[in-house]
Amino acid sequence: MTETLDHAGLYRLMTWLSPGYPVGAFSYSHGLEYAVEEGTVTDAAALEIWLADLLRYGSGRNDAILFHYAHRLAERPAALAEVAALGAAFTASAERHLETTAQGRAFTEATLDAWPCAALERFLEAWDGPLAYPVVVAVAAAGHGLGLEPSLHAYLHAFTGNLVSAGVRLIPLGQRAGQQAIAALEPAVAETAAMALTTPLADLGGAGLLADLAAMKHETQYTRLFRS
Repeated sequence: MTETLDHAGLYRLMTWLSPGYPVGAFSYSHGLEYAVEEGTVTDAAALEIWLADLLRYGSGRNDAILFHYAHRLAERPAALAEVAALGAAFTASAERHLETTAQGRAFTEATLDAWPCAALERFLEAWDGPLAYPVVVAVAAAGHGLGLEPSLHAYLHAFTGNLVSAGVRLIPLGQRAGQQAIAALEPAVAETAAMALTTPLADLGGAGLLADLAAMKHETQYTRLFRS
């Protein structure tokens, strides 16, 4: 049965995953900047393919799996620490590691300030390592009683929307083309969310090789607008 959200839960998810939440998501391109620079992603169709592959086979897939288990284990800090360690380790480059951990730390600080959460506090007592973004968002969602399915779907929508926004600025695309891309990626988001709910944690991993290489090469790109 599909989980539902009450008005308060919807309000919190919309706030935490909006572009205005102070995690700096707008400053990361996830390697997309290099892919545009090299001519791999040149139009809306190529952007949609790139992001759909990220969701189904790359970092989006891993984020979704990590989110699932962090949400499930939010009240078991010791087990949750193991998920957090995997979240910090399963980044293919220094830039991707910076992207997920800087946003994770910023999300944690902003959320504890504005939306106190005992589950997050217990997690920080058990784990003093890097904070992967999907892990801390999942813990906050679970700690506030927000269901796994809508929370995961919202997280993946935000992941997709942020990268579409980067593509709109980089390629560049018009705002309407950006919205068309988000609409076209709805099935990939839904498939990734459904996949994550039935995938063992041991199956973390992906085949987004070009995206991983783009993130690595972005570090030495001559001119850069984004941090990753």
